[in-house]
Amino acid sequence: MDDRIRRLKTPAECDIFGRNASGKGYQDLAAEALQRKVQLLAETHQPASEVERDALQAIYAYEEILRMKHGRNQRAQRTWGAVERKGILAALEGFVDRPDGQAGFTKLKDIGLHNFAFEAVVLRHPDKFSASTVRRAEERMAMFAA
Repeated sequence: MDDRIRRLKTPAECDIFGRNASGKGYQDLAAEALQRKVQLLAETHQPASEVERDALQAIYAYEEILRMKHGRNQRAQRTWGAVERKGILAALEGFVDRPDGQAGFTKLKDIGLHNFAFEAVVLRHPDKFSASTVRRAEERMAMFAA
């Protein structure tokens, strides 16, 4: 990550930096600023473990897709509701096990956030999820790597 982006302290600073970078044609820096924003947002929850931090980042990355789709900040209400009902890891497992989860991965890849996909989180922490969920994540990631 670029040093200028590492120094960004708030999500708002990341948004400003990303807009400026994008406006000047530096899409790689804009993508890094977006990644930094997702990281900062996840840290506000004070995650108890690395897998929780990664899962929170995945949710905030998904909210970035919603923001781009709707042109304004859009909270992932159903996603956060599932987290509240089931817990973050069980909810993440449910998201990956859904048969229609491919569109989100494609959109994340398009904006440079594919490393924040729910499937990527599962593959980074396979010991925290069921074997069937890991298999589904591997299949999806292989499908999009091609």
